[in-house]
Amino acid sequence: MSTGTWTLKFSRAHPDIRLEVLNRGDVDRDIAVSDYWISGGPPGTWTREILSYGDVVKVDALAEVGGGSIYRVTDHNPPVVYLYRRLGLPLQFPMRMQDGYIRWEVVSRNHEFQAILAYARKVDSHVQVLSIRNRPLRSHLPMLTSAQQALLTRAMAEGYFAVPRGITLTELAKRVNRSKSSVSEAIATIEKKLLESALGPPSLRA
Repeated sequence: MSTGTWTLKFSRAHPDIRLEVLNRGDVDRDIAVSDYWISGGPPGTWTREILSYGDVVKVDALAEVGGGSIYRVTDHNPPVVYLYRRLGLPLQFPMRMQDGYIRWEVVSRNHEFQAILAYARKVDSHVQVLSIRNRPLRSHLPMLTSAQQALLTRAMAEGYFAVPRGITLTELAKRVNRSKSSVSEAIATIEKKLLESALGPPSLRA
């Protein structure tokens, strides 16, 4: 993990606790909102500690799920996010962290992978590549348009996908200055694309 990030400090302080980053959406150039699953304890157990880290802006405890809880964390982007942006690559989720180490999948062309690997080795010389698989790149990408990505990011930031919802569809539509039916249709399209991307092509589902 990047030195100085709250996830590195938190996971080293609690080596037995597991974290999974489930998603990440930009609020602006340097701030993003993510949902984390964190093992151990009911919702709110880790809220105060997470909020104490300097790169964290806001924390919401959402729900208890599978031996842990979901937290929505708004924080400053770690340096690797800017590298992914420069390369034009999507981050792959979930990312799994424990005891100061992170495990994630990189979906890219070889030269892009080498750039990410070089960055990772600057941060930690003990980085290991566990496996390399050759697959069609397009099958891994949700292929959201810029407008769809902007709506998804705004809906996440406003708490539309939270349980319970932090905002109604009607209010979300008002905030993005669109009709309720337009936003409803757009979100349905986004969810369909993301679901199809997660499942992969038919040949990979068997």
